[in-house]
Amino acid sequence: MRYLGIDIGGTKTLVATLDGHGVILEKVKFPTPQDYDEFLRQLKATLGQLKDDDFVGCGVAVPGRIDHKHGIARAFGNLPWKDVPIEHDIRHILHCPVAIEHDPTLAALSEAMLVKHVSKVLYVTVSTGIGAGLIVDQQIEENFSNSEAGMMMLEHQGKLAKWESFASGSAIVRRYGKMAKDIHDQVTWKAIGRDISKGMIELLAVTQPDLVIIGGSVGRYFSEYAPYLRAELEKFSNPMVPIPPFKAAERPDDAVVYGCYDLIRAKFPHVRQQAAEAA
Repeated sequence: MRYLGIDIGGTKTLVATLDGHGVILEKVKFPTPQDYDEFLRQLKATLGQLKDDDFVGCGVAVPGRIDHKHGIARAFGNLPWKDVPIEHDIRHILHCPVAIEHDPTLAALSEAMLVKHVSKVLYVTVSTGIGAGLIVDQQIEENFSNSEAGMMMLEHQGKLAKWESFASGSAIVRRYGKMAKDIHDQVTWKAIGRDISKGMIELLAVTQPDLVIIGGSVGRYFSEYAPYLRAELEKFSNPMVPIPPFKAAERPDDAVVYGCYDLIRAKFPHVRQQAAEAA
């Protein structure tokens, strides 16, 4: 019996199966349709392609605002879906326990589970957009789980702008005409570190984490801009807002899927027992 992770993206959806130890066994992607009902049909067809179809539980990563109490996704960043009962609909397809969560929160959970002896972990993903999740004692901080860090309005070039409009992966492409993987000069990385620091200091003041983990497609190159980011943040360091250690995500490509696995095991303890007995 397997676990299932579904990472819904604005353009592509990733479906992955994991064993009882959290090892990814199989991954399949399909373009995310603009129509929600078509998404459910394509999801069902994709599940039929998997080698395993007997799941003990499923975690679903949603790129938008969630009503956790009712299992409803209220709004999506790059999709026109509104108020969809996605938890119920996927449970109807799978006939197993299903839990939904904000995608950066799931990435935060999976990365925090890899860190020992750290109480409060802030995860920031710098990719197409910017998102964040907060984990306290390896538990999701629910009051932060619907946060949209990239939407913070900050001063940039003399006017207010959304953080992700000038510091995300998309913003890097617009400004420099190349993706992060193609940047090799330190002048550009210094500017990127400075732009990321503008929103980061705000997050640090609000969350007061013991550790910050950077993920996402730009996070993969954290070592390139880490010293510049640190130097900018240290300018604002004071006893009330200490600057914690930073590190790159250990599994940036699949952090969300691993978080789906961790979510199910945390939310439905009986699932762990069921999987263990079937192993």
